[in-house]
Amino acid sequence: MGGGGQQKEPGAGGGRGSSGGGVYTWEEVQKHCHRTDKWLVINRKVYNITEWAKRHPGGIRVISHYAGEDATDAFDAFHPEPDFVRKFLKPLLIGELSPSEPSQDHPKNAVIVQDFRDLRDRVEKEGLFHTDPLFFSLYLGHILLLEVLAMLVLRTWGTGWMQTIVCVVFLTICQSQAGWLQHDFGHLSVFKKSRWNHLLHKFVIGHLKGASANWWNHRHFQHHAKPNIFSKDPDVNMLHTLVLGKTQPVEYGIKKLKYLPYNHQHQYFFFIGPPLLIPVYFNIQIMYTMLSRRDWVDLAWAATYYLRYFYCYVPYYGFLGSIALVTFVRFLESHWFVWVTQMNHLPMNIDYDKNQDWLTMQLISTCNIEQSAFNDWFSGHLNFQIEHHLFPTMPRHNYWRAAPMVRDVCKKHGVPYQVKSLWRGCADVVSSLKMSGELWLDAYLNK
Repeated sequence: MGGGGQQKEPGAGGGRGSSGGGVYTWEEVQKHCHRTDKWLVINRKVYNITEWAKRHPGGIRVISHYAGEDATDAFDAFHPEPDFVRKFLKPLLIGELSPSEPSQDHPKNAVIVQDFRDLRDRVEKEGLFHTDPLFFSLYLGHILLLEVLAMLVLRTWGTGWMQTIVCVVFLTICQSQAGWLQHDFGHLSVFKKSRWNHLLHKFVIGHLKGASANWWNHRHFQHHAKPNIFSKDPDVNMLHTLVLGKTQPVEYGIKKLKYLPYNHQHQYFFFIGPPLLIPVYFNIQIMYTMLSRRDWVDLAWAATYYLRYFYCYVPYYGFLGSIALVTFVRFLESHWFVWVTQMNHLPMNIDYDKNQDWLTMQLISTCNIEQSAFNDWFSGHLNFQIEHHLFPTMPRHNYWRAAPMVRDVCKKHGVPYQVKSLWRGCADVVSSLKMSGELWLDAYLNK
């Protein structure tokens, strides 16, 4: 699962039974969900991934989140070249499910599982996984144009306050839109061949943004595999600064945990969330990850961004002034990023893993924002968060075509399909934080 790197040859298996002759029940499979013992099921085939997980291109964590479970839908969602990936699965095969066992693990609804797989087959047949090269060419072109315009403003009119403000606006839009574009390449949704997606991903996130492709892959694919699930989705690990959902606040309250006054988190969120996420937390985490893992390739790509940036802007603002400029750009970009990404998830269900089917798990943790030309551009089409989570390798310009089909399946099974206005989505972030804070305070004082 994932695609943090391109593999050149199949790896060794996870241990016992490489002949793949075993027959297992779900009860047996579900026992193998530990750090040192991991099995999973894909299309009724049972695989021992214990050793392979350490070499998994998408990272050890994302594949380990499905240990002891049916990973069929997650496998299909993350791999645009399944035949290639099956070469690596073959040595890991230890058997298959007993004929008397259902294809999905027991807690999941068999009808919903099958209807979703039929839906996936339908969108594939209708060509919704085919990319429009012109769309992404123009998208990259408008990002590069903004970079050039920012420089032209300074070169033509100098570095006065007004010119600097215009330059900051251009750079902020450029960085935000580059963030959405790297997201496309990271999800392998642009080119048919994964290696081209990986290469362009490193160019956009490394050279245009100064970040790490592998860091992003290993973190973001966990979010997609188990969205809004504590201990599995890193995006809901708030390092004790916020309490989320309805379960965590009560747990913190009962345990008398008070790292911060959580009943006021809907207020201090404005000071520690949007302003600091990218300029401080993400930049420190990215640098630490690249250095600790000795990820020299991503480090080199990120270095080209900073070398280019300082080469262009030091002549106008000096070294310290250039640092101040890029910090302010990151500050503004962080606001843009946080509101767009959190309005789809933070007000939704956040809890521990209930081992639900792919459709239900994604729908209860995501919502859409109304479609418009502005919303599509502003959010990088993440206003179609539901379709993106169900089909992460689908090119974003096709989400709107998949949406009616998804709504029909959801309506059939009574799965809520939420669509909000942009304003309502942002307001719900604050109201959900307030609700969680009040739950914490009540548990803290009364339980």
